[in-house]
Amino acid sequence: MPRAATHPSALEFIPERPTIPKLWEAAQGCTACDLYKKATQAVLGVGPKGAAAFFIGEQPGDQEDLAGKPFVGPAGRVLDEALVEAGIPREEVYVTNAVKHFKWEPRGKKRIHARPTMGEVKACRPWLETELAIVKPQVIVCLGATAAQSLMGSKFKITVERGKLFETPWAPWLTATYHPSAILRMPDEEARHAARALFVADLIGVAQRLRAVGAA
Repeated sequence: MPRAATHPSALEFIPERPTIPKLWEAAQGCTACDLYKKATQAVLGVGPKGAAAFFIGEQPGDQEDLAGKPFVGPAGRVLDEALVEAGIPREEVYVTNAVKHFKWEPRGKKRIHARPTMGEVKACRPWLETELAIVKPQVIVCLGATAAQSLMGSKFKITVERGKLFETPWAPWLTATYHPSAILRMPDEEARHAARALFVADLIGVAQRLRAVGAA
């Protein structure tokens, strides 16, 4: 029988008077769920304090786990290109993930992404909420279902709610769109092109919202 997680949530690991550097340091000792056992390191967010746009993905991937930075692999390149097209400077946004450790399964010599459970997402949520409290963004952009459900609940569906704007306790506005990796996994070039066009359109909507509130 699998051993239960050492802690039910990461709340007790959050440092007093937290800053982003303090969070990064504290997260390396987090054992709130079992994902830390197989990950190289915890990967939190990067970006300026006070960033108007706050992007949330699912979890670090293989390259992110090794590099210790979010969105530096293939999905990160898709995000970078879409941000350029939408007119949102990457260096002016905060980018993080709902889950801070890489969850993976072995396939030969490769480490293949495995979707985190809602229990793992909830265990990690104090890190995300503290990042939000420090950055205080105008718009939260959830990339994919896991990111959206981490804040909006398990019934939130990207297929129904994509591109809509919601008021939240963490920021004046929240919207959800595809995760860049979902675009890369589309079955053919035509599907990838269509999904990418919708993704860019959603980010253009974010840019317009930021301009409307004077944040960009």
